[in-house]
Amino acid sequence: MAQATEARSPVRTGPPKRGISLNDPMVRSVLWQILTAGLVGLIAWYLISNTMENLARQSISSGYDFLDRPAGFQIGEQLVAYGPADSYARAFLVGLLNTLKVAAIGIVLATILGTLVGIARLSTNWLVAKLSAGFVEMIRNVPLLLQLFLWYGLLTEGLPGPRQAMEPVPGVFLSNRGLKIPGPAEDPAWFWIMAAFGVGVLATILLSRWNRARQQRTGQVLPMGWIGTGLVVGLPLLVLIAFGGAALDMPALQGFNFTGGLTLTPEFAALLFGLVVYTSAFIAEIVRSGILAVSHGQTEAARALGLSEGKVLRLVVLPQALRVIIPPTTSQYLNLTKNSSLAVAIGYPDFVSVANTTINQTGQAIEGVASIMAVFLTISLALSFLMNWYNTRIALKER
Repeated sequence: MAQATEARSPVRTGPPKRGISLNDPMVRSVLWQILTAGLVGLIAWYLISNTMENLARQSISSGYDFLDRPAGFQIGEQLVAYGPADSYARAFLVGLLNTLKVAAIGIVLATILGTLVGIARLSTNWLVAKLSAGFVEMIRNVPLLLQLFLWYGLLTEGLPGPRQAMEPVPGVFLSNRGLKIPGPAEDPAWFWIMAAFGVGVLATILLSRWNRARQQRTGQVLPMGWIGTGLVVGLPLLVLIAFGGAALDMPALQGFNFTGGLTLTPEFAALLFGLVVYTSAFIAEIVRSGILAVSHGQTEAARALGLSEGKVLRLVVLPQALRVIIPPTTSQYLNLTKNSSLAVAIGYPDFVSVANTTINQTGQAIEGVASIMAVFLTISLALSFLMNWYNTRIALKER
């Protein structure tokens, strides 16, 4: 009977249960995270409550209701229609577009210039290599703000006034008011020319993808450089010939300044030149180190196959170096975008400049600064996401 009772008793399986103890690493980890979260929350609560109390004591209203009110100030450069009667929200949009414009153009030009200088540093020509090295060392070790002042001073003080403007090409004027060039006038031909340009770019992208797949299947490759140039340039040119030309808005001197045409202002030019030159020096070093990271045996093997130096660089070295270059270059793109906020020092109306003017007029300092932080955070995260996606696509996938 005693043996039957012992046989029906439950059998304990698995490790024995342990109680909560500070000697348990898991318990300590959770405890420290709770304490850290509580400390951060306490600091945030103190800062927010103290700020709200000070605002209430000084009778300063908070919130973004001011965005609907008329701004009352003019903005010198604008990609969308804007006037002083428009709202602060519209002024913020104009400033944001100005920031995106200088950042986008600057990234493209800095990449081109930095790549050329980086390759030139590895040139076997002694003078070219030393001049490139001198450019990199000089530009990298001079603060960007000083370089912006230098470019702005050269453009505004070194160039003549509008009445004595230089005219290197008929219809193109260069003065201390900026560069004036002919612009497109109201003509339907321009719409179809732009449409043809878009079709050419899209066709080039699709044809390049097809050509890459065809090369992997057959080993044959089309001269996409000439084909792409023909599509992107040739199609708009054919449309222009079909319309018999397109009307131009020519700049003309009236009074103390030029009217009509397109304008590259000294503020925009100084900011763009400064950002491009400064960032290209860092990109040049990244390109140089990326090329040196490629095994020398790859170059020797390509030369043994009879490839020219240009094809060795374009088909063998740069594609492999690109995987090393992309991550640090992403950081330089982010730096260029954030450094564009120095535009306020030379009077270019970027987002920071517009936000500062808004803060001075409305007294909404917290909302203005928060808007600046949110804009640059959003741009940086979007740019990082795009570059990380591209880096993942070109990453070497080993099987």
